[in-house]
Amino acid sequence: MRTAYSVETVRNAERELMARLPEGALMQRAAAGLAAACAQVLARVAGRVYGSRVVLLVGSGDNGGDALYAGARLARRGAGVTALLLAPERAHAGGLAALRRAGGRVADGDGASGAAGESIARADLVVDGIVGIGGRGGLREAAVPLVDAAARSRAAVVAVDLPSGVDADTGQVRGDVVRADLTVTFGTHKPGLLIDPAREYAGAVRLVDIGLPLPAEAAELEALQHADVARLLPVPAAESDKYRRGVVGIAAGSARYPGAAVLAVAGALRGGAGAVRYVGPAGDAVITRFPETLVSDQGPERAGRVQAWVVGPGAGDDAATVAQVLAAKVPVLIDADGLRLADADAVRARTAPTLMTPHAGEAAALLGVAREEVEGARLASVRELAARYGATVLLKGSTTLVASAKGGPVRVNATGTSWLATAGSGDVLSGLAGSLLAAGLSAVDAGSAAAYLHGLAGRFAAQGAPAGAHDVAAAIPRAWRDVRGD
Repeated sequence: MRTAYSVETVRNAERELMARLPEGALMQRAAAGLAAACAQVLARVAGRVYGSRVVLLVGSGDNGGDALYAGARLARRGAGVTALLLAPERAHAGGLAALRRAGGRVADGDGASGAAGESIARADLVVDGIVGIGGRGGLREAAVPLVDAAARSRAAVVAVDLPSGVDADTGQVRGDVVRADLTVTFGTHKPGLLIDPAREYAGAVRLVDIGLPLPAEAAELEALQHADVARLLPVPAAESDKYRRGVVGIAAGSARYPGAAVLAVAGALRGGAGAVRYVGPAGDAVITRFPETLVSDQGPERAGRVQAWVVGPGAGDDAATVAQVLAAKVPVLIDADGLRLADADAVRARTAPTLMTPHAGEAAALLGVAREEVEGARLASVRELAARYGATVLLKGSTTLVASAKGGPVRVNATGTSWLATAGSGDVLSGLAGSLLAAGLSAVDAGSAAAYLHGLAGRFAAQGAPAGAHDVAAAIPRAWRDVRGD
């Protein structure tokens, strides 16, 4: 599992470690990892380190020092290294001295200077050491011309710790920022490297272990990997029957949107539960496509035994069904129209687990804010929703987040693909997550595992070309096998 920590926690860990190390040792560890990563990039873009051209964009903080020391290492290997200083009087003195001893050049980072722009235009690699993890509010005006020049050049861009201008703790982007091809981060991931919109500016991310003593309980984010998801997935035992494996109820669809019911059932049938029970007006469409489904023409209260409910996809204005499902004493997943129809007090009053799965627009409506506000502050939004409704919330999007009402680390999904932005994809996810709830997973684990499998299935279904929601559902077994290594 990958974890991400707040700036404050990282700073505290750095101070604790530096107190035990010789002066400057921690920065040297970071610089060594940064230099090694830069050398690999140069080997790819220039064919070698010797004779390549490297430009360092150096601010006044420790990230600038990391860049200078890494530049010195590259210069000793024969690279032509030029450091452009944005704050010459506050540049890291030790790093400057090391770069000069290694034969590197130092120049004024005045963005209006033709010489600075020319250096960047000729570079094979630009290293962003402008702002550290404590930076807020986008780039300062003096840095923007240099960053623009790097974007226009043919050079690869490597960011030190995180792209300058993004918010390390929240993933928010407020103004001009660096767009990196690679970010080399130290000690741990920072939340902004895993959450959009900042994530898209980070490029590939490489973690360099510098020995930070980070307490597991202080993590802000968790990103599950294959092994983590494999441990969560239900596997039937020899004595299992369909009821022991769990029965998930699907209350979805309408005369206008029967397809939502079909797609939710498609996801549920592939989610590990022993049976799927459908309740709603789209029974004929469901049974035609999936004859193994238990279809009922009764309401949720009389549908029969279930271990979890999914309600809302394509429900239209059927508030009565939503209310009946919310009154059930089993875990409930609320999606789509159900989010609009659910009474907030009824959600908060539930004692069984509740999982809400809004996209950004639905989350904005629930919070009473503009969609852009949710998209720009995804971490804060998912936490606010979870706290306000007393429920686990899965915020769908380019980086899907899962937050518990009890607090703790927010789960971030790493498998998503833009090809999943297609009609009905969310219905498949709801059915899949509901099935995992019925199989006995907690709301956080069900949401996290479902998002992981759903994202992986989206990749398998698309493979670089458009795919429909039914293709995503059909690819879930392949994703499941891939996670389990079967």
